[in-house]
Parts: sequence; structure tokens; C-alpha cells
Amino acid sequence: MTESRRTIGDSDLSVVPLSLGGNVFGWTADRDTSFAVLDGYAAAGGNFVDTADGYSAWVPGNIGGDSERILGEWLDARSNRDDIVLATKVSQHPDFKGLGGDNILRAADASLERLRTDHIDLYYAHFDDETVPLEETVSALSSLVDAGKVRYIAISNYSPERIEEWFRITKANGLHRAVALQPHYNLVERGYEDTLLDLAERENLGVVPYFALAAGFLTGKYRDGVHIDSPRAAGASKYLDDRGRSVLAALDDVAAAHGASVASVALAWLAAQPTVVAPIASARSLDQLPDLLASMSLQLTPAELDALSDASEQAEAA
Repeated sequence: MTESRRTIGDSDLSVVPLSLGGNVFGWTADRDTSFAVLDGYAAAGGNFVDTADGYSAWVPGNIGGDSERILGEWLDARSNRDDIVLATKVSQHPDFKGLGGDNILRAADASLERLRTDHIDLYYAHFDDETVPLEETVSALSSLVDAGKVRYIAISNYSPERIEEWFRITKANGLHRAVALQPHYNLVERGYEDTLLDLAERENLGVVPYFALAAGFLTGKYRDGVHIDSPRAAGASKYLDDRGRSVLAALDDVAAAHGASVASVALAWLAAQPTVVAPIASARSLDQLPDLLASMSLQLTPAELDALSDASEQAEAA
């Protein structure tokens, strides 16, 4: 499968329009399953993997960095580090909480060791830490670029006001600019369009949305009268309201027209939105991967894109 690639913001990082989420590695996907999913993604031309130092410390028996560790073992075993654009995040590892300058530097070294690499392609500030002066955070991240440990900086889960302050600090101090933004954004979570879209366009941030499938709701398997046994069931089921039903109906129509899955259509819609470079989606088993991969080559018509957007907007306004 050969896919056209997209450039992340002002960087020279060129990626396919689907980022494979590593949040499940070491959680709902064990090491062998994670390797199989990564192999399948790479074999299909995928080259953009997203993880974080905190994944998956919430699982009993895990210590944090579990996803990074599995990913590092895979990269080492496959000798394909140069083929992968590797994104990870800082602030949530149990041993490296927050975004103080010294903590960022130590956390980055720990991530590099777990990932078995000498550089991180895209390094996110995972969650804002308002206990630390923003200048300290931005300066520490910029210093990692100077040191060659990080190629590009990125931002996740920050308010528009704090992102604007981030760029003021960057400009005033001649620091390395952030090139990407990771917001919560999908067909049933569209607050990004009102709060961050204009800013992302203005600063030329490549947008890499998380929860692209709304915790599984946009796979279409959560319907009235259907019980799903999944760790994400509660998060997905909350979307089964009038708006969610309207979106599912529109997804069903478009999916039928293309002989595609609902998940593929939902990801293709998101990948077609302004500023979006690559939605993030994860697969906890190998049989979930084909629908994700199919989204990379699924071309929706303008009318189909509008129909999906309208189904979400009209139901919300009702």
C-alpha cells in the first residue's frame, strides 16, 4: 500500500495520514500482539507511531514507560528506526511528573533509553503544568533540540491562551518553535474547531488528533441494545445520544457507498479536515488494524464530507 505523505507543520517530518497509537501497548495489547500490530502497520506503509512516557502506568503491575519499552524493543528487533517518525510525550510518567526544566531533561533521557534510540522525532508537552513558568518548560524543550535528542517540539492539551503565550515566549527568546498540536478531536468532539483551529492555522501547526474514534464509538459497534465488553465501553457509550445516532446513520450511508467500514470513514473524515495531518488510532488486536489502514486510501467526496459534518452539527444544535 503506497500512501501520499503529509508534512507536519514547519518540520521536515513526512508521514502517512494515520498515526498508530501506542497507548494500548503493554495494556490491552501484550508484547507479541503489539509487535504484530506494528509489523502490520509498517508493512502497509505506515511510518508514524505515537506514544507517551506515562503509557500505561494506570495498569496494575505496570510502572510507566511500558509502551515506550515495547516500542523500543520492536524498533531494535526490526532495525527500522530510520523508517519511523517517532512521537512521545513528557509530564505523566510516575517518576517524572510535570514540566519543570530539569524534570523534562531527565524524562527525555529515560524515554530515549526505553525507546532504544538517540533521538525523538516529535516530543510533546503532554499536559500543561501551570505550577512551572511556561518559559522554563519551553526553554528546556528547546534545549533538547539543540542537544540533538529531539528533532521537533509539540504541544498537547493546552488552552488557546497558553499556546499563544508559548509562541510569544518562543519568539521573544529565539527558541525552537513547536510544529504540532495534539487535541481531542473527532466527529462527535468538535470543540477544536471553535477553540484551536484558527490558532493552528496561524502558527502552521500540524494537527494530530487523539481519540480519533471517540474511544471506539466511531467504529460503529456501540449501538442501541448492544453490549460490548471492552475497557473503553463506558467512554464510548456516552456518545450514544441523538447526536451520536445521527452521526452513525451518516457514517453507515457513506460506508455503504464505498464498501468500507464505519471506522475507516470516520478516520477519513478527520484526516480531510483543515490543519489535520494524521489522526491517531490504536489497535489492540491484529484484526482491528485493516479498518484503520483502509482509511489512508479512502477518498471521500466533498458531498460526503459535508453530510458527515452536517449530521454532527445539526444534531448538536437540535
